[in-house]
Amino acid sequence: MQEEKPSRREREKLRQRQEMLAAALELFSEKGYHNVSMHEIAAKAEFAIGTLYKFFKNKEHLYKSLIVEQADRFHEALTKAIEEADDEIEKLRNYVKAKSTIFIDNVSIIRLYFAETRGASFNIRAGLDSEIRERYSRFLHTLASVFESGMKRRRFQKIAEPYHLAVALDSLCNAFLFLWLEAPEQHPYPEDPDVILNIIFKGLVGP
Repeated sequence: MQEEKPSRREREKLRQRQEMLAAALELFSEKGYHNVSMHEIAAKAEFAIGTLYKFFKNKEHLYKSLIVEQADRFHEALTKAIEEADDEIEKLRNYVKAKSTIFIDNVSIIRLYFAETRGASFNIRAGLDSEIRERYSRFLHTLASVFESGMKRRRFQKIAEPYHLAVALDSLCNAFLFLWLEAPEQHPYPEDPDVILNIIFKGLVGP
């Protein structure tokens, strides 16, 4: 059955919402979450303050919506990257490359999230982190399924549980990305995904 296209009114509402979120991201990135008001966001997006409140009940709701929507988009892109290849090693290579592309292309919101997770109010952390953790956990299980499939097809040796390998690979990617974030010229993210993958594939201790 063909999906029903959104109406013109629905498309317009979506466009307005995205413009408000984009304005909020720009202001939060520039000034920090606590130093931005809803009035500033409305002015930046060129909407009346009443219109902004029709979409978001308060600044905390707007911030959560911004982060959760971006997290959904990131996880969707990573899942798609994994699913594009048939071979498990290629799936992992696609994941490592896609992770760097997403991180580097969206560095402003990633900086914002980690800055505010450390410094935001308890209420923001309590509500938001549980939602982000749930999405992250779902994705790790997707990544673990690649290792599990590779073990079943004897592409990989069972040196550890698939889930633990997924956590290890994701953590390695994050470590390289945060090094890049702190000093991009000194620590460029590897263009060749095997630089990261071989830390797991090759092992540290020789025969």
